[in-house]
Order: sequence, then structure tokens, then C-alpha cells
Amino acid sequence: MIPDPQDAAYRPAPRIRALADWLGDPVAAADFPETVLRLRNDRAAAQVGLANLSDAQWLDHFGRFSPLDDNLPQPLALRYHGHQFRVYNPDLGDGRGFLFAQLLDGSDRLMDLGTKGSGQTPWSRRGDGRLTLKGAVREALATEMLEALGVNTSRTFSIIETGEALWRGDEPSPTRSAVLVRLSHGHIRFGTFQRLLALEARDEMAQLVQYCLANFPGAAGPDGASPATRLLNQVVERMADLAASYMVAGFVHGVLNTDNMNISGESFDYGPWRFLPRWDAGFTAAYFDEGGLYAFGRQPEAIHWNCGQLAVALRLLEDSPPLIAALQRFPDLYREAMARRWCWRLGVEPKGLDPDSALVAACEQVMVSDGVAPDALLFGWRGGRRPADATSEAANALADMLAGYVPTPSDHPYWNDDVPQSMLIEEVEAIWAPIAENDDWSAFHAKIAALRRTGAAHGPAPMPAGHIEG
Repeated sequence: MIPDPQDAAYRPAPRIRALADWLGDPVAAADFPETVLRLRNDRAAAQVGLANLSDAQWLDHFGRFSPLDDNLPQPLALRYHGHQFRVYNPDLGDGRGFLFAQLLDGSDRLMDLGTKGSGQTPWSRRGDGRLTLKGAVREALATEMLEALGVNTSRTFSIIETGEALWRGDEPSPTRSAVLVRLSHGHIRFGTFQRLLALEARDEMAQLVQYCLANFPGAAGPDGASPATRLLNQVVERMADLAASYMVAGFVHGVLNTDNMNISGESFDYGPWRFLPRWDAGFTAAYFDEGGLYAFGRQPEAIHWNCGQLAVALRLLEDSPPLIAALQRFPDLYREAMARRWCWRLGVEPKGLDPDSALVAACEQVMVSDGVAPDALLFGWRGGRRPADATSEAANALADMLAGYVPTPSDHPYWNDDVPQSMLIEEVEAIWAPIAENDDWSAFHAKIAALRRTGAAHGPAPMPAGHIEG
């Protein structure tokens, strides 16, 4: 994520209201049988002026969705289209969530509070609009791990158990229900633009471009560039960096559809995610991704393809050549981001694109030939140190290469732990089991604390590309 903003006073900023007539539908939250607080992220709440809420107020706002002062008077279910596994679907929109509020953080960034599992909307189709408690727990674990590893991610702001029994075909049912609130830097999706193209809504497209340029500011772009070209250049920078951050984290999102792409470049909406047990380009997260479209090693390609669909939508405002030129920047930007972020996680000062790219390749060779898990390699070789059992030819080559690098200062005790923190699917199941069986949340909260310690050990994350201060 972007380096932590300072704690802030509550500053409502419901700027989406200028677009609301065509961007979303006013909706009401479900009336849940109960509201039991399971997670309140006071670290995130402090950055948007909400940490001083009592638990009763928290439940009222984020379980019953009473409006925050001077904010949106009613939640908005946003409208969008999208490519789902590269099949265009115009029958989308917020089907079990909505935009609840907008406010500024301590760095003056516009932040959204959005929901998952808050009830049915006009876009629910045949769904019940609900979220399983296990799904909420999984998302919280994903966001905490990704934040610790420097990924620009939404944060899990709140989890409230809601007292309903849900039936799901892919897990034991009935199962417990929850409503989750995310804190995100915007909720404008690539699919929002695709919907406006399908409707040939040129005026609204121009308004949306200006909204994004104003609220998610980035570099000015090429001389004389139109607003649409400027925006696409910024988005390409952000998405190349996001793709690299997934790879450096050893993370597989699982469902990289265009409706799951945020124009701010922030990762969000975690369903069938996985972290790698080993370095495997073909590793997939979703059981239904039978062709491996969103496999680990294909994520940069998938994200680049999604940028192309955004460019197609922006053709409503701009000719093709400058948009194509923006898309062509992606491979070089991705390579630069991979080198920058890999050095950060490995704990060494960058030397330059070519030697840093060679360092990444040498690390990959050790992981593949020696069967070393990504988390283990990046922990064991941190700052140029060498694990005692790393004696292979590939390990020797990596050691020789690292000898020319300067370690980044770090004396955090985490680096003296026996093993690194990880978040494999087996660990998720082990954390969920005591919750399901005995309502025992101790392992969950202990893991959150451990992941935040991991983030502290790594230090400030790389600034996400494609952004400037507002």
C-alpha cells in the first residue's frame, strides 16, 4: 500500500454524489438478525478519523449502516460491466455490496468504505447478497499478509457476524454469515468504463475520467495528452506495478476479471486467492480456472490484457494511437517494478535494472532447482545472508551475486525468527477450524498480530507507481 498516512480527523468527502445519478443505485442494507463484532481495524480507522467510535457506534455504522455524519445519506450499489474469464458480461454491478461512505485520510487521499455481504441490490441477480463468515476471515488474512509484503491493497476495516445460516455449494453448509467493510482508495473499476462504452455515454465517460484524474492523481503524462490518454498512462503504471507486487509476494489473486480491476491500481476483492507453496508459474487459485488463465505466472499478462480493455473503452473519447502507446509501456514498467520490489523484499539496495533483474532470475533458479518456497528464500537470504543448507550450484551463484549488493539497514528481531510468516491454504484452514468448532478467535487474532510484525520488519513499502500526492 501507499506509505502509512498520518492519523487524521474525520473528514467526510462524498464526492461520488456528482456522478451518482448514472453511476449507482441507492440501496438499503439487509436487516441482520444480530451484529457481533469480530474485527475492527483501529489502525486503519485512525487514519480516517474513526478510531474513537465506541463498539456500539461501530456496530451501528458498519453492521446496521446508519449513515456517517455529512456523508452519503444512503449507500450506492455501483453499476459496471466486465470481462469474466475474457467473456464480456453486461449483467454485473454490486450484487452483495455497496459504497457506504467516502472520506479523506491523513494524506488527503479519497478513501471509500465499501461492503461485502451487506444484502441484495438491483444487481444481485439470483444471489442472496450475503457473505460467509469464513469468506470474511479469508479476506482479512489475505489483506493483512499482502499489506505486510508491500502490496497496494484494500484493507479489511471491519468484520461483523450477522447471525444467518447460509447455504453454499462449495463449502459445508449451513455456514455462518458476516458483513465485511473494506477501506479502499476508490471503487471505480475498469468495468465501470466498459459499461459507459456499451451505452455510448460519452458525456458520462468524460465526467468519469475527470473524476479519476482529480481523485487518484498521477503524473501529467505525455506533452499535450488528452485526459483519457493521461488516465490510461497512469493506470498502466499502476497496474504494471500491481502485477509485479503479486509476483514478489508469491500471490495468486485467482479472479483477475476487468470488474475486479480498480482504476487506482489498488488490489481488492479476495475470493479464491492463494499464496505459493513453491515457485510454480502454473499454480492456480480458483478450482474453476481449468485453463489456468489466471495462474501465477500469467497474472502480468492478464492484467495487461485488462488494461487493453480499458483502452478500448476510452476509445469513446480518444483515437487509438496514444492509447496504444500507453499500453506498450507495460512490459518495461513491469520489469522495473519487479526489480525494485524484489530488492526491497530481499533487503538489498538496488544496483540498476539489468543487475537487479539478473538477481531476480538467480533467486528464481534457486527456488525451482532446490525446491525452496518463496517465503523461505526471501527470508533466508535477507540482506545477503545465506542459509546453512544452501549449498547447491544455484545457491553458490546467488551468493556470488548477492556479495555485490549492500544490505538495507534492519535490526528487527523478526529476522532472527526460525521461520518466516506465511499464509498457505493449510494455515488458513487451521485458523478457521477453532472458529468453526469452538468460536475460538485466538489463532486468528494472533496471526493478524504476527503479520503486522512482519510488515514492521520489512519497513515502509515501495511507493506504488502511477501516483502523486493530492
